[in-house]
Amino acid sequence: MSFEAWTVFALFWVVFVTTPGPNAVNCIQNGMTLGFRRAFVGVLAILTQAAAFLTLSALGVTALIAASPTGFFIAKLTGAGFLVWTGIRNWRRAGDPAPVDPRPSSHVYLHALATATINPKSVAGYLAAFSAFVQPDVPIRDQMAVIVPTALTLTTLSYSGFTLLGVLMGRSALAAVFNAWVRRLLALCFIVYGVLLGFAATPMKG
Repeated sequence: MSFEAWTVFALFWVVFVTTPGPNAVNCIQNGMTLGFRRAFVGVLAILTQAAAFLTLSALGVTALIAASPTGFFIAKLTGAGFLVWTGIRNWRRAGDPAPVDPRPSSHVYLHALATATINPKSVAGYLAAFSAFVQPDVPIRDQMAVIVPTALTLTTLSYSGFTLLGVLMGRSALAAVFNAWVRRLLALCFIVYGVLLGFAATPMKG
């Protein structure tokens, strides 16, 4: 991959991972309630999903999933239900005080992994990255050696930033009167994403 191609790919990935979506909302919410160190487990889960999707994209598996109407329909409804359920649960808990004993790290990790995996933007984004930037006449292993570190580094920086934003919001808002409204807004984002996913007929482009 040439330096020019790498630059274009890096810019594409910056836009891809900084566009607000379910992952960003989850990171902000984790930062607000768990603090940066514990919430960073959620970022690790996103990196796990990213590494897996990069590998699957290289193998063409995600292209097969996106091309299967039945498979996408099942994944779409599953993901929509998960996001809506998460939003409703968080809305109902918005008025509760911040927990003294936070959720275990395993729960934070699995929840973030599920949120990242069912995100339709993931499939579309990884497919777009490979279809636009991978050169068919260059060994895929050589290109992955450049793409993977770049993608994972930018992903780490982006979602660490969203997590830190949540921490800062939590410090200023958790003791404020409008704390419940901040948490309800984040919960509403999950519900909206779930509804949009449920009505999507094809993978979201972005």
